[in-house]
Amino acid sequence: MENNKYDVVIGLEIHLESNTKTKMFCSCLNDPDERKPNQNVCPICMGHPGTLPVINERAIDNIIKLGLALNTEISSYTKFDRKNYFYPDLPKGYQISQFDYPVCKNGYLGVMVEKGIKLMRINRIHQEEDAGRLAHTNDATSSLVDYNRAGVPLIELVTEPDFKSAGEVIRFAKELQLIAKYLNVSNANMEKGEMRIEVNLSLKEKGEEELGTKVEVKNLNSFKAVEKSILFEIERQAKILDKGERVVQETRGWNEAKQETLSQRSKEDSDEYRYFPEPDLPPLEITEKRIATLKSQIPELPQNKRARIEAEYGINDLKVLEIFIENKDFGEYFEKIATEISNWMIDKKIEESKAFELFRLASNYLTSDLIGLSGGKIIDFSKNIDPENFAEFISMIYLGEINSKIAKIILKDMFELKKDPSHILEDRGLKQIDDGDEIDNIIEEVLENNKNAVEDYKKGKTASFQFLIGQIMAKSKGKINPDKAREILSQKLENIQ
Repeated sequence: MENNKYDVVIGLEIHLESNTKTKMFCSCLNDPDERKPNQNVCPICMGHPGTLPVINERAIDNIIKLGLALNTEISSYTKFDRKNYFYPDLPKGYQISQFDYPVCKNGYLGVMVEKGIKLMRINRIHQEEDAGRLAHTNDATSSLVDYNRAGVPLIELVTEPDFKSAGEVIRFAKELQLIAKYLNVSNANMEKGEMRIEVNLSLKEKGEEELGTKVEVKNLNSFKAVEKSILFEIERQAKILDKGERVVQETRGWNEAKQETLSQRSKEDSDEYRYFPEPDLPPLEITEKRIATLKSQIPELPQNKRARIEAEYGINDLKVLEIFIENKDFGEYFEKIATEISNWMIDKKIEESKAFELFRLASNYLTSDLIGLSGGKIIDFSKNIDPENFAEFISMIYLGEINSKIAKIILKDMFELKKDPSHILEDRGLKQIDDGDEIDNIIEEVLENNKNAVEDYKKGKTASFQFLIGQIMAKSKGKINPDKAREILSQKLENIQ
């Protein structure tokens, strides 16, 4: 939504469930797929008297890795605090979180906007434990509580108010989701609640320095809900300000059925949570050695991978590039195919300058035809077609041994039968006709049987040429290279008086 009167100011709080075997402070399983309610609970995560929590070191490693990837300062000293509030899904009556000494602070993430890369500042990333889940009954008379998720390690990332639009928010959130997956610190599946976004949004008159009243929209679990809630809030707040009224500081939720945000409660300040140091957990010192070890484990991240794939393989179609970046295994599959193509080029002494053409040909067949054969799903295609066979398939197209029509037939058989392309070509009898005399005879026969079309062409009706090509391809069952057919047909038509 374009707003000419107000500047939009947005900050984010994003929660990521950490990839660990057990919960944050006990040995209960961290299993997002657990379907039996209250299966993974124990006296520690249920807050029974006399129990003591123990810090999950893997969770701390995960948050440090994420902090390093997001250019934050890693604290040498950090501690846990009790955040006190009462809600049925919080079994202890408080949440173990971090207040004044987070694990990570002062970072940034660059995202692509209209004017190039914009650095979105990150205020802090801290470690806490998740709450349980509430399930409301259909008659709305009661609620059920599932504590399987209670105590799961939760990473909370808080940004500065650097976002000006829903588009910037979505690009940031998607990039963060990718980074979390690449690092394996979180599966970040929004449908499972492993990534949840809270939007803090305010409006201020253009040119004003002072920020407007902030409204928080909580627990958004899809990018579509994030986008719609931002657009709705911009319009809602603008209407309030236009009337000369004040926006109320509050927490709101997104109602999918009504397609609007709804008020939930007044917005709490930090002092209302009565934070105090967690007495059952000692402060945590993070050594430079630990940071260096974790830094060495960070893989190639999405932004670097984009730049490298574009440079190494000439993939400059942004949609194709994003498919490879967003689907890490599929991107690696493409790179294995590209390696096989390079090896083939060396073996056949094909000029290196032709490499980008072949890589792009491979990427196009991968992201359109092959994904189409799987019903639009990106699966482990290497189980059906190994990279060497796919590279051979691309070489056959490049050399003109098969045309695009036959290529589709062969690729389908490769996918379904798990056979190499040369055997499919032989078994199916699809090998192209290369014999000049045979091609001449087919074209002569087509010309003889379609004299009216020939006459029409000579009179300037160019559509007749394409008709004749279609007849030639039908006669040859698609076994003549179309370019070769056009070349020979043109010559023959020129010689007809």
